[in-house]
Amino acid sequence: MASIEDIRTSIINDPRNARFTAEGWKPVFSAPSTAVITIVGQTPSADAQRSGLCWDDRSGDRLREWLGVDRETFYGSGLFALVPMDFYFLGDGEDGHGDTPRPWVAPQWHPQINADLPHVQLTILAGEDAQRYYLHQNTEARETQTVEHFEQYLPEFFPIVHPSGRTNIWRTEHPWFDERVIPALRTRVHGIIDARQ
Repeated sequence: MASIEDIRTSIINDPRNARFTAEGWKPVFSAPSTAVITIVGQTPSADAQRSGLCWDDRSGDRLREWLGVDRETFYGSGLFALVPMDFYFLGDGEDGHGDTPRPWVAPQWHPQINADLPHVQLTILAGEDAQRYYLHQNTEARETQTVEHFEQYLPEFFPIVHPSGRTNIWRTEHPWFDERVIPALRTRVHGIIDARQ
């Protein structure tokens, strides 16, 4: 079984990532062996790529608010693995929504990373790309229905919408997310963390 550092080196040396490596960019993910919760997002933002920290942006602030954890717990406790569907900032895209994760990245690297995370009890799937990959959904699956019926995927997975500002309108139109899903998410996360500490 490859170590996380071996995996990181392999990602850097993969010819398909040559343009990022040439820029001096490192793959953005965190996978401490002590993690009990994995969060799978989309692609790192420009801010996250610059800092080398997943979720080091406004979306991350909102995500931590939903989880009910502070930055120190999120980054410094060793309880969270942060593994996006692609490890590099791919650009903002013409629509401003960011580029879609490259389809080969997760199948190539996620199983290797997950094999080094023996204590994970919950994987939070933030966004449609993560949900389709981990829940083996076809392209006709609707994120709203997946998130609304999150209980179906417990205890292994917890699907949520991506915590970007673009979801504000969606959340207004679907008040059950704030009323029911976020409290359930927070309860599940803190139950796992409290049992570990």
